Amino acid sequence: MNTFIKVVSTGRYLPEKTLSNTDLEKIVDTTSEWIETRTGIINRHVADLETTSDMAAKAALQAINKIGYDVNKIDLIITATISGDQQTPSTSNFIQGKIGLSHKHIMAFDINAACTGFIYALEVASTLIQTHKFKAALVIGAETLTKLVDYNDRNTCVLFGDGAGAMIIEHGEDEAFFSNASYPDKELVLTVKNNKIAMDGKKVYAFAVTVVEESINKILKLAKLKQEDIDILIPHQANIRIIQSVSKSMEIPMDKFFINIRDYGNTSAASIIIALDEYLEHHPSTKQRRALLVGFGGGFTFGSAIITL
Repeated sequence: MNTFIKVVSTGRYLPEKTLSNTDLEKIVDTTSEWIETRTGIINRHVADLETTSDMAAKAALQAINKIGYDVNKIDLIITATISGDQQTPSTSNFIQGKIGLSHKHIMAFDINAACTGFIYALEVASTLIQTHKFKAALVIGAETLTKLVDYNDRNTCVLFGDGAGAMIIEHGEDEAFFSNASYPDKELVLTVKNNKIAMDGKKVYAFAVTVVEESINKILKLAKLKQEDIDILIPHQANIRIIQSVSKSMEIPMDKFFINIRDYGNTSAASIIIALDEYLEHHPSTKQRRALLVGFGGGFTFGSAIITL
């Protein structure tokens, strides 16, 4: 079934507090240069008292207020997160109340697909919108990962940050394409155990480089498009060297990727939608553009999407 959606608006929210590489030098045995050269990260944002749903609601309200959207149209909320407020009810339920939709008949639930979560959530929302049973969906990626990092592990604690992004979609005339999959992570090289993130960086890197290229090629084939038909690639912001490796291998110029990892670090399910919203803010245009979104994360999950902006 072909999926036709309209991207109505996007928004993002980053906590005010930041944690720089220089700050991390005082916490763990590392240097700012070591972090930046190996990851591309300089700063990340930290939610002290804010919850995941607090940030998600603020991102959602930015998307709503940006265009004066009628919130009464929203009847579906899907949030991608691995760091929700609590096990149950879902973070989406909290968001529903915080944006003033607590008395509406709305389907609201969460998705856990790690750093690929936003793409999974977008596909599910798009498919449900396609049934015409829903008017508009609020699709969110939100994480408070700094509450899960182990500051005794210098290899992982430098990577992650907090933030949220949101997208409003309706049924439209623009065709969207999705391709999602997963490989079993038998050795648990990327996991959250005892409320702390643990990761085998080398194995994750090798996996990521392979599946990002695979995902890009697969979605282009599915959409019957070529690289030159894509205006911007928005990859999951995990490590600048992963993106550079894919760029070199696929002969895609680096300036065709939108990258903001230096300012935010890895925000998992939030990273793609935060980057997309920032791209739209910095590159306004009245012309339609095709964006290719590609993510990868724990599970291992990976996926891609082509949408029209």
